[in-house]
Amino acid sequence: MIDSARQTTGQTMSSKPKKIPKSTRFEDALAELEELVQKLETGEQPLEESLAQFERGVALSRFCQQSLSEAEQKVRQLVDNGDAESEELVDFEPEA
Repeated sequence: MIDSARQTTGQTMSSKPKKIPKSTRFEDALAELEELVQKLETGEQPLEESLAQFERGVALSRFCQQSLSEAEQKVRQLVDNGDAESEELVDFEPEA
């Protein structure tokens, strides 16, 4: 049973899940996470395999959360910079 979990995830329960490489695209990590959730929801895997998949899912979830936080921070910086520029603009008043 443990061997099947190792084959599926490449790790044992006692080993730490592999960290998700920074080069991974958010969309790819999310797609893998969604696939893992579907597999876990079926309940057809042995316990060891389910636990290994759950660990991988937690790592993917954290990666996605971090990616979203970084994107949100970039958006806030852009919006804040945009506000600074807009404060310098003067309303247009057409000539009568």
